[in-house]
Amino acid sequence: MAEPPIEETKSTEITAKDLPKNLSDLILKADAAIEQANLSYAVKLLVSVLKQEPGFLEGRKKLRAAEMSIAGPPKKKGLFGGGLGLGKLKSQSKKDPVGVLEAIEKELEKDPYNAGANDLLFDSAMRANMLDTAAFALETVRKGTPENTKLLHKLAEFYMNRNMPDQSAAVYKDICKVDPTDTDAIKGEKDATARASMARSQDSSGGFLKKDDAATLELEKSSRAAMTAEQLEEKRDGLIEEYNANVNNFDVSKRLADVYEQMEDWAMAHQMYDWAHSLSSGDVALKQKAGYMKDRAGDEEVKGLESRARENPDDEEARAQLEELQQGRIAEQVAERAKRVEQNPTDPQLRYDLGQALYHAGEYSDAIPHLQQATRNPHIRTRVLLLLGRTFDAKGMSDMAVKQLTDANADLHAMDNIKKEVLYELGLIHEKIGDATEALGCFKQIYEVDYGYSDVAKRVEESYSG
Repeated sequence: MAEPPIEETKSTEITAKDLPKNLSDLILKADAAIEQANLSYAVKLLVSVLKQEPGFLEGRKKLRAAEMSIAGPPKKKGLFGGGLGLGKLKSQSKKDPVGVLEAIEKELEKDPYNAGANDLLFDSAMRANMLDTAAFALETVRKGTPENTKLLHKLAEFYMNRNMPDQSAAVYKDICKVDPTDTDAIKGEKDATARASMARSQDSSGGFLKKDDAATLELEKSSRAAMTAEQLEEKRDGLIEEYNANVNNFDVSKRLADVYEQMEDWAMAHQMYDWAHSLSSGDVALKQKAGYMKDRAGDEEVKGLESRARENPDDEEARAQLEELQQGRIAEQVAERAKRVEQNPTDPQLRYDLGQALYHAGEYSDAIPHLQQATRNPHIRTRVLLLLGRTFDAKGMSDMAVKQLTDANADLHAMDNIKKEVLYELGLIHEKIGDATEALGCFKQIYEVDYGYSDVAKRVEESYSG
């Protein structure tokens, strides 16, 4: 049964401006110690501040960052562990949720990624109405040990109950990366995305009607995710009727575009998002959405011709059309994505998209600065580093390619598809530069968990027979 939304009463959390001068001075000393890489001293100072002001979240974040730098990457043995002293602390948390925070921090100082301690920090912070501190506790787990999907589910539900559907959808998406078969996460992401979409519609339209209004209920019903193909077609047909009655209805145009996207009719989705953008007051998000749908439509066209050429190898016309379409698509994508970056130069995702287009166009030197800027987005960082590695490799800069891919691999802990892709690419480059031992080591890591991945089985087994 779903939890009720979190009621945010007066919080016990404070900001830096709320600190008394003596504690502000300690924070300044801690910042100086961090700059000088004197992390142990910084930890002592920050612990002292939090002992007196446990609601100072900025200080807790600084403390955790320092502890992580000291501890290094998370250790596998601690992914799901707790600690011998956590049992007693759980009982104490129920009686004195603020007082127990100091003891929890002592556990986290030993292992800042400790799942059990972070979970207890979450529970204690929730009892003390320190909601942002609670979120920070489980975000630490999400960052360090994303394989712990149990706690990631807890974080996603927390965000949903706090009416933060965008954040909830992002967490569920991370869970699906680790376990693509997690049906609860798949449904959770769809539900959260639908709620976020409704919230944005509410903001743009100035608010929905009353809850008992029939039109509102119909809109909520139409926004529910996980619809069957038949339901989507029915919804599409109903919206088309409304659209034909008034083609300038912004809300209907936007909803129809969303349905076409769910149906993976990329060409119609592009057309309707583009029209919705023209009806809006220059909605940048809709413009970007229209651009992405155009990309998907173009990709679908290329796939169709590739399939035709593959099934009919003697069809010279199909091969010629495919080559012409691919060349045209590459040039078009570079131009369109460059325009998007020009309109919104601070968006790392747009930088990545442009870098990707330049890479496919063979403009490797031009791609690099865009990809480097895109690494600022932690959600796409590993994908960016993978493409950067391929870009440096294409320029013959194998050592720099290895560096990018090694960094990407270090960021990944679960052996999911992206980690396999990074390891495989890293193995190929090591092989290219004659480092057979390192190459085999990369291939073996994949072989241990996925025998059928590409040709790793052949490569690994031949190394034993040779």
